[in-house]
Amino acid sequence: MSVLKGLNRFRIVILLFAIGLGLAFYPPSPKSDEKDKVIMNIIYQVLKANHFSPQTLDDDFSEKVYEGFLENLDYNKRFFIKEDIEALSAFEKEVDDQIRRSDLSFFNQALERYQERYSYVKTFYQELLAEPMDLEKVESYQTNDDKVEYVESLEELQNRWRQYFKYRILLRIDDMLLDQENDSAGTEEVLSLAEMEVKAREKELEVHEDWFKTLDDLERLDWVAAYMNAITALYDPHTQYFPPEKKEDFEINMTGQLQGIGAQLQQKGDYITISKVIVGSPCWKQGDLEVGDKILKVTQEDGEVTDLVGMSVRKAVNFIRGPKGTKVTLSVRKIDGTKQEIPIIRDIVELESTFAKSTVLGEGSEKVGYIRLPKFYVNFYGESNHDCAEDVAKELEKLKAEGVTSVILDLRNNGGGSLQGVIDIVGLFIDKGPVVQVKASGRKPKVLSDTKGGVVYDGPLVVMTNKFSASASEIFAAAIQDYKRGIIIGSNSTFGKGTVQNVVDMDRAVTLAYSDLKPLGALKLTIQKYYRINGGTPQLKGVQPDIITPDNYMYIPYGEKEQDYALPYDEIDAADYSVWKSGVAAYPEVIKRSKERMDTNAKFSLIEQYARWIKEEQEQTLVPLSLTEFRAYQEQYRQEAKQYKGMRQSQAELEINSNTADLETINASEENLEKRDSWHKSLRKDLYLSEAYLVALDLSANYEL
Repeated sequence: MSVLKGLNRFRIVILLFAIGLGLAFYPPSPKSDEKDKVIMNIIYQVLKANHFSPQTLDDDFSEKVYEGFLENLDYNKRFFIKEDIEALSAFEKEVDDQIRRSDLSFFNQALERYQERYSYVKTFYQELLAEPMDLEKVESYQTNDDKVEYVESLEELQNRWRQYFKYRILLRIDDMLLDQENDSAGTEEVLSLAEMEVKAREKELEVHEDWFKTLDDLERLDWVAAYMNAITALYDPHTQYFPPEKKEDFEINMTGQLQGIGAQLQQKGDYITISKVIVGSPCWKQGDLEVGDKILKVTQEDGEVTDLVGMSVRKAVNFIRGPKGTKVTLSVRKIDGTKQEIPIIRDIVELESTFAKSTVLGEGSEKVGYIRLPKFYVNFYGESNHDCAEDVAKELEKLKAEGVTSVILDLRNNGGGSLQGVIDIVGLFIDKGPVVQVKASGRKPKVLSDTKGGVVYDGPLVVMTNKFSASASEIFAAAIQDYKRGIIIGSNSTFGKGTVQNVVDMDRAVTLAYSDLKPLGALKLTIQKYYRINGGTPQLKGVQPDIITPDNYMYIPYGEKEQDYALPYDEIDAADYSVWKSGVAAYPEVIKRSKERMDTNAKFSLIEQYARWIKEEQEQTLVPLSLTEFRAYQEQYRQEAKQYKGMRQSQAELEINSNTADLETINASEENLEKRDSWHKSLRKDLYLSEAYLVALDLSANYEL
């Protein structure tokens, strides 16, 4: 199945919160060593045969993997010292040969040495936080990890941690002092500076004890994944290995659905605690599970019992989730101290924040329909649940029933999703025709079209994008722009991801002889590039909107073009298509009027100023670590930031009303009402939405069918 996965972080790693940290090191058992080798061999063979841009495994490739894995292990340089790097440098030009042989010698030695340092840090971090910090000692802390070198000795390593803790403690003390200074009502507890310092250290100790405990729960396969991704990252930023657990998370992200009980979990000391019960979920329907309940044990349908006390949330979810229709029994301790056995039949749980939703902006003759699409989700489960195109079509019908004069489709922060989904959604706005072109390496381009015929909505259309609109969002915006079907408004460009990925289930790639090693995880790899129907590609360049709005990132390098090993931009021949006719003549004037409004809007001018300020601030990475200088540094920042407060809020509030078709569901529960009200509140003073609304009104006033 082809998927488009948007907005990968700059470093491809298996757990973002675990970068630069570690786990208890366990030498590979014969079985785990065999599993690691099988995983490496599959990845090597699949990338060699199927990646869009296969790499040559040579000494240059080896050096990059070597550097990438060490960076993945310790990018903030708070564990390794120079001696470690020098010892490991013997592998610098050997990694390519080891990959061919499925040899993990470099990985094993790097992880073992790293764990030695990790264990060493655990011997002193509590001591550092047990002693008062000298808050007036004049020194500085470098917040940009790229500007930091490995230290020479273990003594210097301790000092680096001391400065790191001091920086975090100063941040906490500054916040406490600020709260106390601004407490005109006298509601804050009055603490001395010494008491604040103690409180800050205690909080940091609590945070880091949880931090290290969570990291201790990471297993060898997690770190194998970090190594595999040091390899895959050299092919392109979107090729990535998922260990079994992360594979499931990826599917949940793509579908907005999971198979389980529908409760959100939180770690509180040794207990897994219920932090939220999702409305409509299996546990909500069952009725006994409540927020605050502590899960003590989990009993499966076959009677297998697992004690969850002391287990991390990360591990516990593996025992609580399960296939639809199976029973799981939770042994919980209620808030009043009583114990209860709660049987729950697992089912498909839908994460509503993933799905398309709509509302009406304005009133009377100035009604504009608004649809928010967070991602182009796909139904992996093959049942009649949510599909992004079907959902958008339903929302369009609701808006048409409300008599809207035009429609805004908001793709801001939409990182992509299903390729077929975006083709189907474009098809809601055009009769039929090409939507996107895809090209595999060494093959002719293939045109992917909407073939269904018929238009669900043929009126004025405005599409909102920003720097975080990626992949499938870019396909949609590009197709609408090329057809001249609507007006695109947003940041000076979208993210710039023009590649298509396929997910390979690695369990299917091995013979029965290796079945005892499963599960092996999955490999997401780039197999194609996609191109606009005009022949260009969003790769690196993104989609430049018809109306450009200032934003925070306009002067900061951001997007695909800033990622290491991104595939290049190129062009192919245009597809055969006919542009939309209705309303197109009005576009130049509508665009001109929008630009004139923004040029005279003080809020947009302020955002442009803010973007320049952010660029300057990013270059200031050396922070003073004496309390007096630190507070002056922070106060200067706060004073400069004050002038930008509320800059993204429009002066006038938008009138917003729910669709009539949604009212019964919204009024069915207090939670639904709260969600609706919270969403509408965030939209009312959205400066960018306010401008898109005016564009939509201008467009509808001059639209000719």
